[in-house]
Amino acid sequence: MVSKFPAKATAAFCLITAGCFTSQANLLPFSDSPVSQGILRSSRAICTVAITVADYKYSLYGLPNDCDEYRRLLSEVHLRSAKRLLKLCEINKGFYVKAGQFVSSLRQIPKEYSLTLSSLQDQVVPYDFKVIKEVLVSNLGQDPSELFTWFNEQPIAAASIAQVHHAMLKDHQEVAIKFFPEFRFRWLVSEFTEAISLELDFVQEARNFETMSNNFRNNKVVRIPRIFWDLTTNQVLTMQFCHGHKVDDVVFLKGMKINPEKVAKKLLEVFAEMIFVHGFLHGDPHPGNILVSIEGQGGFSLVLLDHGICKKLDEVFRLEYCQLWKALILLDSRKIQHLAERFGVGKYYRYLPIIFSGRTIDSKSGIGKGMLVEEQKKLKQHLKALKMEDISSFMESLPSNFLIILRTDELLRSTVSKLDASKWVRLLTYGKYASLGLSPKSNPCSGLTSFALYTRLIGNIEYILLRLTIGVMNLVLWMEKLKRCLNKFYGKMSAAGKVNFEQKP
Repeated sequence: MVSKFPAKATAAFCLITAGCFTSQANLLPFSDSPVSQGILRSSRAICTVAITVADYKYSLYGLPNDCDEYRRLLSEVHLRSAKRLLKLCEINKGFYVKAGQFVSSLRQIPKEYSLTLSSLQDQVVPYDFKVIKEVLVSNLGQDPSELFTWFNEQPIAAASIAQVHHAMLKDHQEVAIKFFPEFRFRWLVSEFTEAISLELDFVQEARNFETMSNNFRNNKVVRIPRIFWDLTTNQVLTMQFCHGHKVDDVVFLKGMKINPEKVAKKLLEVFAEMIFVHGFLHGDPHPGNILVSIEGQGGFSLVLLDHGICKKLDEVFRLEYCQLWKALILLDSRKIQHLAERFGVGKYYRYLPIIFSGRTIDSKSGIGKGMLVEEQKKLKQHLKALKMEDISSFMESLPSNFLIILRTDELLRSTVSKLDASKWVRLLTYGKYASLGLSPKSNPCSGLTSFALYTRLIGNIEYILLRLTIGVMNLVLWMEKLKRCLNKFYGKMSAAGKVNFEQKP
């Protein structure tokens, strides 16, 4: 009979075995072929998952989850696991970095993961400058010394599937130059999706920059770097260099006397305009891609970088998504169900208000107020009935337009929460721009037939109703802010009065 190892000994054995396997996998004589490189990356990923599972299982074995020792050890395991994932992303690069960036921006994950993986947003292990120089010469036909007054060989950002260098042209214009080495493209196209391969086409990304710039040409808050087309190819992207700090850098914002909540509101307005009005969306708004610059009207501007993942929304979908938010604001359950069927998820229509507005479809509380106790109990019963197949079916049934909006919205929520903005701000902003997207002025019904006139009349009535509802919500939000300010003022006055009273002889 084989005796059982103690828990810690078993953990150590699993970790050492998996660690040795990982080391050996990195030393195997794999070729540079896409298949071999794919196997090597997959092996690293499997090893990392195995080590992490073993670490959680055996480090916490036998401990009740409500004791201090469990919480202390859990935090340590979170940190170790996050460091392993960071190392995996840095070694495997490409799609793995993209995944790490997304995970780091999620609000639900432990802080050990978000803090550790946040470095992937703008800094990973860079490629040697010799590789970058070869790309530059092969694409632009000249040595960097012939094109630039100076060229920083150290990248200012090395994230995801490309890295960025700072340089100055001969005419003294500052530029940011984005590269990706040739060999990255080969395996990414074969191993991952067409969407990722499109991100590697810098000519398409440059067009996205210009489309976005045209859409926001009258917006004084948004800045889109200008493209230098004569220094841009499929593999090299040269753009105007813009100074700024990451949008979630609260210390910088407060130091520059910029209100973080105001930044959050403007950020939401910009992306709401993309989704509901323009129908052209920047699909990767993690903090490393959005800078706050002190230049601009109102004390700051938002600089939008990295337009590799942009999505042109189908016009029918755009209008239906506007309708969905109108129904969510008004809590029109019949309209929500109808639109859910249009989106292909009619079976799960009752969960759409929870996903987007945080209340149930039969909620009795106001939007932004959270769920009542009875609603929470009812929701738990519904969720218990859900199976993994239901979640999978829901996600697979959603159109691609919906999926990229969900991902974008999750990233925005994370940033807005870091800026300490009220949940009201997001709901009000989305409701406002959904109404703008449905405005009869923006979507006129042509013709003078009876049907056209009737449609226009109904559209105007619905638009006015939605605007009135949003107006009431704004009034409530303003009254809540006023109440907080008054409470803060009275608190200071009371404290001052108490001090004066105590100081009297």
